[in-house]
Amino acid sequence: MWKRALDRAGVKEPRLRADYTEQRRAVRRFATAEYAAARLLLPAALLPHVVAAVAFMHDTDDRIDRGTPDQRAVALAEWDRLVRKAFADGDSELPVLRCLVRTAERHPDVRAYVAEFLRGCEHEIAWRVLADDAELERYVRDYSLPALMLTACLLAPAEASERAAFTDACHRLIRAMQRFDFLEDLAEDVRAGRPGVPADAVARHGADLTRPGAALDRLVEEQAGRAAADLTAAAPLTDAVEPAYRPFVRALVGVQWLRLTAVRRAGAALAVRGSGPSAPAAAVLLLRETAARARRTPRGGS
Repeated sequence: MWKRALDRAGVKEPRLRADYTEQRRAVRRFATAEYAAARLLLPAALLPHVVAAVAFMHDTDDRIDRGTPDQRAVALAEWDRLVRKAFADGDSELPVLRCLVRTAERHPDVRAYVAEFLRGCEHEIAWRVLADDAELERYVRDYSLPALMLTACLLAPAEASERAAFTDACHRLIRAMQRFDFLEDLAEDVRAGRPGVPADAVARHGADLTRPGAALDRLVEEQAGRAAADLTAAAPLTDAVEPAYRPFVRALVGVQWLRLTAVRRAGAALAVRGSGPSAPAAAVLLLRETAARARRTPRGGS
């Protein structure tokens, strides 16, 4: 399957095939469920390019996620230099960038989102507290959305007239996902001194983020409700993509609803532990979409 995917993605050179295979191993290791969904539900020709984009995003996060803010800023500046050089030269000493350059050659939108994502990383490094929903929105717009679009742009409709609706749905989806991230990781983020739940909401409910209680329950439910509204508004995303991509998008959105259920069930317990989607429910969702895709895919198709 993987060799066929490389063939259909136009990756013929032995070194590049090895590079993409290395990125595939990395993505399978740190994003096992996401890789499985892409492997089962996306056309083979797209899989290596999704792998390249996800591997680049993860490598970037890993490079800028350690040390003081000043050290992280230095790491980002050096990484930005290496990425720019790779695009200018059409090559790099780093396999992850060699794959990124080839993917951007085949899918030119990727390069623009790489630049937006790297600019957004400056925001990710700098923030300590999100004062309110307006600041959360800026964070999503500047950092989270470009990060999503690194891969989402590979699924975007070709017609410019349809892209605005697609991007808007992506924006609503990632805003919901970001709220989930901040709720799921609340205990860890509080220990790190960077809770992502808007500070005005915390104050409004009088919540103590370090221990379970009724006020924190109300805060979690409020934030989950706002995420649910965005998930509902993101529903047009499925119809905005080509039919071949719809099983993957349905599965992606479906998992977010499972995350919402888990966050609401955890409630104030998020002060002391994380949460995540039900593994059995996610497996059923993936199997259902895989079966549906198989019924629609001609024999021998991708």
